[in-house]
Amino acid sequence: MAACVRYIVDDVKDAIEFYTGQLGFKLEMHPAPPFAEISRGDLHVYLTQPSQFGGGSPMPSGEPQKPGGWNRIHLVVDDLDGIVATLKAAGNRFRNEVVQGVGGKQILLQDPSGNLVELFQPNRGEYRAPGSGSKTEQR
Repeated sequence: MAACVRYIVDDVKDAIEFYTGQLGFKLEMHPAPPFAEISRGDLHVYLTQPSQFGGGSPMPSGEPQKPGGWNRIHLVVDDLDGIVATLKAAGNRFRNEVVQGVGGKQILLQDPSGNLVELFQPNRGEYRAPGSGSKTEQR
């Protein structure tokens, strides 16, 4: 089963260009200006502009939905340093520099609306990609 995430964006067209052109996502559909669906493997992202209807509707309090924050999608990559250099040369923005953790190194890339994409390169052979199962037996 595919995982679906909704990102609120300022401009759907800009977001489509960013995700398909910079990160290898595929455009699944773009039926109306304020909505598109993109995918990469089993990950589907709904790109939604704030509007008066649907997934971009204001909250009952009247508060509009807006992009940004700290939640993010996590993409596993093979050559983080090379990808970061390419993305920086193309003028993309990052919220931090590459950091090394226990399981690998990562950086937080911002899409055109400020939503985050975590780019992660594992540094250990025993790393298990999401959805690949568990090493521990379930009882």
